[in-house]
Amino acid sequence: MAVRVSSNVLLVYPRFNPHSFWSHQALCDLLGARSPEPPLGLLTVAALLPPEWNLRLVNRNAEDLTDRDLDWADLIMTGGMLFQQNDTLAITDLAHAHGKLVAVGGPDVTSSREPYSAADFLVLGEAEGVIDQFVTAWSAGAKQGVFEGIKFQVDVTKTPVPRFDLLNLSHYLAMTVQYSRGCPFQCEFCDIIELYGRVPRAKSNEQILAELDTLYAAGWRGPVDFVDDNFIGNKRAVKKLLPVLGEWQKERGYPFRLQTEASINLADDAELLRMMRDANFYAVFIGIESPDPETLVSAQKRQNTRRSLAESVHKVYDAGIYVVAGFIIGFDTDKNHVAEVMIEAIEAMSIPVSMVGLLFALQDTQLSRRLRKEGRMLPVEANKGDQCTGGLNFVTLRPKREILEDYRTVLKHVFAPETYFARVRRMGRALKPAEHAGKRTLVEAHREFRTICRLIWCMTVTRPALRKHFWKTVIDCSVHNYSSMVAVLTMIAYYLHLGDFSQFVLKDLDRQIDALDLEASQTALPQTISQAS
Repeated sequence: MAVRVSSNVLLVYPRFNPHSFWSHQALCDLLGARSPEPPLGLLTVAALLPPEWNLRLVNRNAEDLTDRDLDWADLIMTGGMLFQQNDTLAITDLAHAHGKLVAVGGPDVTSSREPYSAADFLVLGEAEGVIDQFVTAWSAGAKQGVFEGIKFQVDVTKTPVPRFDLLNLSHYLAMTVQYSRGCPFQCEFCDIIELYGRVPRAKSNEQILAELDTLYAAGWRGPVDFVDDNFIGNKRAVKKLLPVLGEWQKERGYPFRLQTEASINLADDAELLRMMRDANFYAVFIGIESPDPETLVSAQKRQNTRRSLAESVHKVYDAGIYVVAGFIIGFDTDKNHVAEVMIEAIEAMSIPVSMVGLLFALQDTQLSRRLRKEGRMLPVEANKGDQCTGGLNFVTLRPKREILEDYRTVLKHVFAPETYFARVRRMGRALKPAEHAGKRTLVEAHREFRTICRLIWCMTVTRPALRKHFWKTVIDCSVHNYSSMVAVLTMIAYYLHLGDFSQFVLKDLDRQIDALDLEASQTALPQTISQAS
């Protein structure tokens, strides 16, 4: 084998499947961006590669992958999540057509390597724990191989600053950093604990500040997403970080508005909420999943039980942080009235962006292992959308048609303009932002002014049906709680994506329901003929 001294490495981030919730295309168009967030995983991999290697990054959600890029490269490195699988396979085929070798890594191939058998190299597990094996083999001239790290053993305090310099910052709505990996809970349907373990591992304060310093020096101002799967999984560490983070923000005039994902028990800790408020957190995603205690216990999400979900969410609002939430339909324990109960819960919590999806049994989770044991997992098919259109990949206990009808009922209500904007108004009245949350640099203020002008145009001219809802909501916020106006306008802007996406999903649900009805009628017809004869 020929020894490779240095290499030209092309890092390619795959497209999300078309019509995915995650594209946020209308929101990107409004804000003049191409993609919601950069590929933090690939940027971290880039920082782990030998410094003498030449690197380029192409995010297929933001830019084209050209023949010139492929011709330049000695090696293509790619990979991502389940709903990027189709494009990861397409990238592999395209690279091979150009005579290039392909290495695939990331969470999806780590959970399920079979679909990626065409790749030359599989790099499984957390990059820091396996990349040296791959680099050694590649440098020695290897042309294929499977490299797997030991689970949950990576010391993230040694993770380098991601290669943010490979990005065109103007392409993105938000920048991303990761503070910790892992989650202490054991939700049956979640693959995070399978990938990263139940003992959260956190970076040092100095590491996170170094990453923020790098983004700040690069000129980024605006949203920064802490992409941890549960930011408060290690509360002790977080409470040591937040005061330092708050001071860093204050010294620089609060250049970053922070968002993250956390479990609902965030609401139980007033001190933690205050610290997040002081550090300029403005949004948090919370997986609520279901308002039904029996379903939560069955799914091993007990942290959401023994509490009023509405009161918990409003405690977060009291800290000036708005909530985006996830909900799931399709659990074995769902009752016939699940749609009505879920709608009531969403309205009581006043959560505008309620991401409702169908249960999807991810590979290598407690759920998928149980369903396989019960003989209920369906054959693997190409993922054409996301969990909103491609869920229920198993034999359901309730008739599938009933589940789809319930899902349709929830979506139709939650994303109807009158109900969505009413929740925005109630959220706007409930939020209590910190004084520094409204601070903007002149550059930011100018950018936001242009965005607001475009938003007004979209809501009043290009989509006249939304005009009355828009102005009613803006006026309500102006009268009752002007300090929440940025959050309210953000929720209004989200509707440009959510309104269109929900209509697409509703049409797809109608198609699926019609197909089930046709199948039922064709099955019943021979029986009717047999009975008649």
